[in-house]
Amino acid sequence: MFSMYSDSEISAIVRKDGIKMVSMREYTFCGLIDVLTAKFGKYDCYTVLGKKPGEERSMTYDELGDKVGIMRSYLLSIGFWKGDKIAIWGDSCPEWMVMYLAITTMGAIAVPILPGFTAKETEFALKNSGAKGICAQKKYLDSLKDHMDLSGYEIFALENLHHLKDGKDIDTTQTYFQADIVPPVLEEDIASIIYTSGTTGNSKGVQLSHKNILSCADQASKMYVDIKPGDRAISILPMSHVYEFTIGQLVTMLNGTHIYFLGRPAAVSVLLPALKSVRPHIMLTVPLIMEKIYKSSIAPLITNGGKLEKFYNMPIIGSFVARAIGHKLEDTFGGRLKFFGIGGAPLDPEVDRFLDRTTFPVAHGYGLTETSPLLAGCAPHKHKTGFIGEICPYTEYKLLDVNSEGVGEFAVKGPQVMRGYYNNDELNKESFTEDGYFRTGDLAFVDKKGVLGIKGRCKTMILGPAGENIYPEAIESVINNMEFVQESLVIDDEDNTLVGLIKIDIELMAKKLKMNLHDAEVEARKYVDSLKSKINKELSAQNKLSSVRFQKEPFQRTATQKIKRFLYQANKKNDGNKKGNNSTKVG
Repeated sequence: MFSMYSDSEISAIVRKDGIKMVSMREYTFCGLIDVLTAKFGKYDCYTVLGKKPGEERSMTYDELGDKVGIMRSYLLSIGFWKGDKIAIWGDSCPEWMVMYLAITTMGAIAVPILPGFTAKETEFALKNSGAKGICAQKKYLDSLKDHMDLSGYEIFALENLHHLKDGKDIDTTQTYFQADIVPPVLEEDIASIIYTSGTTGNSKGVQLSHKNILSCADQASKMYVDIKPGDRAISILPMSHVYEFTIGQLVTMLNGTHIYFLGRPAAVSVLLPALKSVRPHIMLTVPLIMEKIYKSSIAPLITNGGKLEKFYNMPIIGSFVARAIGHKLEDTFGGRLKFFGIGGAPLDPEVDRFLDRTTFPVAHGYGLTETSPLLAGCAPHKHKTGFIGEICPYTEYKLLDVNSEGVGEFAVKGPQVMRGYYNNDELNKESFTEDGYFRTGDLAFVDKKGVLGIKGRCKTMILGPAGENIYPEAIESVINNMEFVQESLVIDDEDNTLVGLIKIDIELMAKKLKMNLHDAEVEARKYVDSLKSKINKELSAQNKLSSVRFQKEPFQRTATQKIKRFLYQANKKNDGNKKGNNSTKVG
């Protein structure tokens, strides 16, 4: 059966749309299950780690296919049909994927809910999508029950996929209802409606078809790294986010990867032993994780008078220093990483430059939920500082309203581009050009080799008093590299001046200055006031800050750790004393 799915036979398939397939015979989730079980049936697909050795549980690709078939038949037997919507709300686990595939292989539509969504945001997604069912972990169900009436929904427990009906706990994995008729599933059918928790306001329901998601995964499956059956990946990001779902799950599964879940929140005390035990070949993160590692463990060695700073800044010796640190970093992650993907938000430029000098196998990617998500990326060791990577195959692009710097809004067409926002015709008109290009909202430039660089978001770009373009992300990268600075946000105040909101690592300051936390906070407020002149020395005239403000609490973030800028821009004159407003500003 394996020969039926050989890569050479698959790549010989001629499609009307001109796409040359890589690992799949058709872009549906039914086709995905067929390929996975035919190629990798006996291989382990998933393992959930336990608190103690020997407590882990595993699932092969064949077992995944069997469980999907059983769950799909159960859903059909109780009245679900093609086009019905079922929400999935919970932390990443094998059951999450079983439920998703059961829904989509019968032509129904999955509505993934981000773990960080509030009950109110989840209620909006349920009602806006018209969901008929909810599969959720108990802690999320309980929060929802306290907020809204769930009597009109079919409820399933994500922990074990049991049907919670009329006070009964029905074991759907043991009761097999053979479905005589399974609706046909087509590539253009909607597979998911994903409600984004964005940086600029209200949730939007992104409609992604089977072809959108699976063409993206298929094209990326052999593009960036040579993954072999049995290679190990460790998953720490939410599967409900399309970055983890498509790249972290589907791309690796199409290569027969063994995916590990921590089974608990990814605290350092949990993650470090897991990395030592699993020794993954593949891992995906968002920039914030690598930035924290850099600031806590690496920057103290090579900046601000660290013991290696002198050598690190030497032209030749510095490369050896960076590589040595890179090797130590690789050992921290288990010692056999060959792909460490960073995406979902911009990476701090200083961290970017450091990683480029090391042997660490970092790979960058760029995209949006609306593009399933990948639009551009690069393989490890092929990254160019300041750029993302080459634009994906079969992706057409153009830059809109290009300025004198060659920067314009990045607009795209391609098989991975969404079918539109659900129930939002007005937004769909705004989001696509008249000739059908999706407007990403990102300001970009492309070099002669087709390599993409991102400047920032159109909505965050600030127009200076002389009409100059100011990119707050570039200013924030300067602020974030100051000693003790944990994170920052630059906004334009109501009088058209630039303000920097600065969060200080109080614990680090207390430790280094040998004082208690209360005294460290007092010192941190003074320190923030003193940073303005130091920051401005590194900025051009148009980017200089008029004022800086102490940010007490961490900034509120999206699932991919991007700061929700709209929360701060909207309340910038507040004195920080109200709930949710914790800088001498908003929090």
